[in-house]
Amino acid sequence: MRADVNGLSWRKSPHSNGEGGECVEVSDDLPGLVPVRDTKLAGAGPVLVFPAAAWAPFIRAVKGRA
Repeated sequence: MRADVNGLSWRKSPHSNGEGGECVEVSDDLPGLVPVRDTKLAGAGPVLVFPAAAWAPFIRAVKGRA
């Protein structure tokens, strides 16, 4: 899926420890889509874009509420 990800606002999980660990950032700026990127590569690495309908079940599964 392709989307223009230039100029998006990004956020990390509040559970991120801030020590440069294994974190991802997501953006809420594209309705119906969830862009995801590696925090360490912010701006320099790839951005994966998922349909919001697929992202929600993924997050529920990660949280153990699938």
